[in-house]
Amino acid sequence: MENSLQHWMALLKKAITDGEMEVYLFIVLLLFTLWFIRSTVKYYFGEKRKLKQMHRFAREGDLEAQQHLAQRYRKGDMLPKSCERAAYWYQKAALAGDEEAKGFLETFLEKKKKKC
Repeated sequence: MENSLQHWMALLKKAITDGEMEVYLFIVLLLFTLWFIRSTVKYYFGEKRKLKQMHRFAREGDLEAQQHLAQRYRKGDMLPKSCERAAYWYQKAALAGDEEAKGFLETFLEKKKKKC
């Protein structure tokens, strides 16, 4: 381990003295950019998969999935912001006995014309 660290340090010193630092910096930035793009795409598709499963569970009557979907629709988190869809999922959760969902539905009906 220490030997490889010394090897990299020697390469870095040589690059600095030879004036090739720009090339190494460009390579590092390129690798970082590729890693960042890959991680972002991986995260995005992972979130989409979670939402698909959450919709399935919510349709099957899972109270927690209904609450999460309602919150995501209300905030516009990875889903298009929609007060109507949020109210739909809150209504489903309220019918199952969730007090938070009942409170949201009351305020939604009172402020029907305003944004949620």
